[in-house]
Amino acid sequence: MEQLDVIRNKIYEIRGQKVMLDFDLAEMYGIETRVLKQAVRRNLKRFAGEDFMFELTQEDLSRSQIVILKKGRGSNLKYAPFAFTELGVAMLSSVLNSDTAIEINRGIMRAFVAIRQMISTPPSNKLSELQQEVKELKEYMEEVFADQNDINENTHMRRLFKISGKKVLQRL
Repeated sequence: MEQLDVIRNKIYEIRGQKVMLDFDLAEMYGIETRVLKQAVRRNLKRFAGEDFMFELTQEDLSRSQIVILKKGRGSNLKYAPFAFTELGVAMLSSVLNSDTAIEINRGIMRAFVAIRQMISTPPSNKLSELQQEVKELKEYMEEVFADQNDINENTHMRRLFKISGKKVLQRL
């Protein structure tokens, strides 16, 4: 579960899509970012269309808080990162064919599915749940009181019958 949380924290929303960035993926795969980018560029046909991958623009970078530039030589990004959608990450497994890449991809796919499930099942409305429980509790209490009243009525009737029966016997 811990690995799933780590992966989930590396999934961002850019241009209305859930994506992972090349440098995060490269770190997870245990390779350099440039190696990942080279593999993708050699197989661009596999990543055609923004539903697989797109390169971030300066505008994307300035709008997001994903990439924080550090001070110092060699710390800033020289090239715009690639953003991989769920389909693009799945396609990476065919480009990066190693046991590590396959295992990491399996975890990433699980994280995307978990996020999709969280989005599709809205959090429960606690107020409506409590209202429903109170309603059910009220109905139950009314049944209990009705049963109690029936028992009391029956007991009262028996007492009356015993008393009236004794009086009838005494008169005889």
